Amino acid sequence: MTPAPTLSTARLVLRGPQKRDLAAFTAWATGSVRMETVGGAVSTRDAWRGFLAGIGHWNWHGYGFFTVTEKATGMATGRVGILNHIDWPQPEMAWHMFDGFEGKSYAFEAACAVREWAGQVLGLEPLISLIAPNNTRSLALATRLGAVEERRDTIDDQNVIIMRHLRFDDPRATAQAAGAIT
Repeated sequence: MTPAPTLSTARLVLRGPQKRDLAAFTAWATGSVRMETVGGAVSTRDAWRGFLAGIGHWNWHGYGFFTVTEKATGMATGRVGILNHIDWPQPEMAWHMFDGFEGKSYAFEAACAVREWAGQVLGLEPLISLIAPNNTRSLALATRLGAVEERRDTIDDQNVIIMRHLRFDDPRATAQAAGAIT
C-alpha cells in the first residue's frame, strides 16, 4: 500500500501503514490520554483522515510514519517516522506509542533505526523533533537519543521545543543503533 521499506531491529519490525493498523491507530488517536500533548483526541472520522494522510505522506515525500510492530507477536505498538508538513522548518522525527506499549524502549529502538535510515538512505541532514513543552516523555526520549534543544518556536499554532538530533553517523548514534547504549 505504501512505498515504505521494512526496517528491522532486535525486537521490532518497522513497515509502512496497512489497513489492519487502522484499528490500533484509531484507538490511540481517539482515546489515549497522551493525545493531549499532540493536539488532543480526535473523532473516529478525523483518525481515519489522519491515517490516510499518513499514507499520502509516504507517497508525497518518500518517507513518513512507519508502523512499529513486535517481531514476536506482529502486534502494532505505535508509529515512528519522519514528517514534513507544509510550513514546517524541515523534516521531523516523531513517535507515538500505542497504549500498553510505553516503557519498553520501543520508541527509542525504532527511532535509532529511523535516524540511521534517514541519514544513510535518504541523505537527510540531522533531523529535528517538534515537542510540546509539557510532553516530558517525548523530551526525555529525544534527550536519550542525544538530541539537544535548538530553540523554541510556534508551529501550527502550537508552542514547541525544537530538538536537534545527532547525525546518523555520529559515534553516539551508531552506538545506539548497534544497541551498545540503552
